[in-house]
Amino acid sequence: MNRYIYVDNSSTTRLNENVLYKMLPYLKENYGNASTTYSLGKISSKAIDDSRKKIAKCINANPDEIYFTASGTEADNMAIQGVAHRYMYKGKHIITSSIEHLAVLNACKKLELEGFEVTYVQPQKNGIIDVGKIKEAIREDTILISIMYVNNEIGTIQNIDEISSLAKEKGIIFHTDAVQAMPHLKVDVKNIDALTMSAHKFNGPKGVGALYLRSGISIENVICGGHQEKGIRPGTENVAGIVGMAEALDITVKNLTKYNKKEKMLRDYLYNILNSEIEGVIINGDKQNRISSNLNISINGVDSSELMIFLDMNGICASGGSACNSSQKELSHVLKAIGQENTALRITLSSENTIYDMDKIAYVLKRSVNIIRSKKNN
Repeated sequence: MNRYIYVDNSSTTRLNENVLYKMLPYLKENYGNASTTYSLGKISSKAIDDSRKKIAKCINANPDEIYFTASGTEADNMAIQGVAHRYMYKGKHIITSSIEHLAVLNACKKLELEGFEVTYVQPQKNGIIDVGKIKEAIREDTILISIMYVNNEIGTIQNIDEISSLAKEKGIIFHTDAVQAMPHLKVDVKNIDALTMSAHKFNGPKGVGALYLRSGISIENVICGGHQEKGIRPGTENVAGIVGMAEALDITVKNLTKYNKKEKMLRDYLYNILNSEIEGVIINGDKQNRISSNLNISINGVDSSELMIFLDMNGICASGGSACNSSQKELSHVLKAIGQENTALRITLSSENTIYDMDKIAYVLKRSVNIIRSKKNN
């Protein structure tokens, strides 16, 4: 096998070479602890400050509104649990959707055990949340609305501007999990109170994420410790990871239009082949209002887990949904919520993919479906 064909970029992405180059000094000679006062530590501290400024500029925020974490999951928990505990004196009602990432859903379930009430708004069949349903769910004691920017399985884009405006009008804090949005959309936090991101989704390193928290909004600590990140997220900073995250996001934002154009071309090319040559192909999620890289399909009568075996045998890396839920064999909560009864295959592209990759994927899928169906008919 000469190389893998990698089409699981919603799970993780390859580290950009320029990002690695920027990180290396902080893994080797500039290894000082950023909390120390001597020169070696100050180099690390400055690197963090510069990275904070770079990320803030990418999302139209102020540098002091950026807090570094170890992952998007940690950032989601900081936002959800931190806001809930800080503002519980105002009320104990939270609104989210039934198709959120498990980092949000499980944080909400934990809060329910503590006496909070959570309304889980169901999506429409196209995977889009009806803003009217969110408005109907608002109560006098609602303190937080959390709706993801882009769904991690089916790639649908939510109407964040309208939802955030509604929350602002009602005086409710609004959080969005933007982990899947950052690699594909121009994100502006002007009407957003809290936003989470993860570096490894946009060609940055694993093990580092960030929480944007609007000035004036405070949260209770999820982790107890020292003074780092203004005491909101204590723990020795991952300087190399932070530097890598900032560089990766800067590169991504500057190349968004180019990346999206190529990804959409490849995605549509692949879908057109599959749709014309395989019977029973269904796109999960809205066909238009989705990120450019995402092709999530179900094929009537075919289990996606069988397809992934054939793909893997041919060096093709794809998935059935979220990597955080890959050990589960049953239908995902997202597919159930949109009324899909078949398992799904999630193909998520990058600008590094080629037409050759799409042709190979199409060939393997056509052959695999024929084999699977012929076995069932015998």
